[in-house]
Amino acid sequence: MSDMAENMNKTGSSADIVAVNKVTLKQSLKQYKRSPFSLFLRIIVTLAAAITVAVLLFLVAYILVMGVPNLKPSLFELEYNSDNASLLPALINTVIMTFLSLIVAVPVGIFSAIYLVEYARRGNKLVGVVRITAETLSGIPSIVYGLFGFLFFGVSFGWGYSMLGGALTMAIMILPLVMRTTEEALMSVPDSFREGSFGLGAGKLRTVFRIILPSAMPGILSGIILGVGRIVGETAALMFTSGTVAQVAINPMSSGRTLAVHMYNLLNEGLAREAAYATAVVLLILVVGINALSSFVAKKFTKA
Repeated sequence: MSDMAENMNKTGSSADIVAVNKVTLKQSLKQYKRSPFSLFLRIIVTLAAAITVAVLLFLVAYILVMGVPNLKPSLFELEYNSDNASLLPALINTVIMTFLSLIVAVPVGIFSAIYLVEYARRGNKLVGVVRITAETLSGIPSIVYGLFGFLFFGVSFGWGYSMLGGALTMAIMILPLVMRTTEEALMSVPDSFREGSFGLGAGKLRTVFRIILPSAMPGILSGIILGVGRIVGETAALMFTSGTVAQVAINPMSSGRTLAVHMYNLLNEGLAREAAYATAVVLLILVVGINALSSFVAKKFTKA
């Protein structure tokens, strides 16, 4: 008897769900008949989302199909030569370049955003100038940054092709991105958090570093990850500043190529296209791993 009752309840619930879906569908159809433009917009946005996902899946599938069969142990040897076309030196240089660039760009970007949001007075002309400058820097082509880095760090400072010159150039490139995303993240923190902290007797500095920054950390990390993605994928600016030497940079003043520059050179030479496809797979895995790590850290900060 109990089984029969359960089956009847399940059947009834299924029928209720079907009935609700039919009513919802009828209401949607009536709404679209009244406003055909709404149906057109829904079709457009759905199609745009589907195209975006399809392009991403196609790119990932193409890279994996072309690159995975060409992954060989010789590609991960410490010394590069024309026979093995090893990507390991470029991978190490990419990590070094990212680390040096973030050391410079992240503190400057975060502290600048804190000043603009928390300390600058409303209507301050300096705030408008800084924001316009950041937006202008964001729109400058990377080749211009490379030319500037070459002339300023390489020629004027006499550094030549160096990892430090490339890192400072990349820091200037990603600084507007880090600053603007941090600013938006700080502005999204409710004012009630600030008022509650002040009401408990906390000062401005303590409120910023103990209340506001932890609450805005997911947004700040998103900006940092976008900056890392730009560093990892940059070629033009680094070719003019850090150079194209296919060896591990022993010190910051040494020249070295990153993974993106390494892949470009392999394709440009036309002698190791298989190794270039394999490098693309490693780049893809690196970017996905960085995004996954950032999501994990952001969730940890959100729970905390």
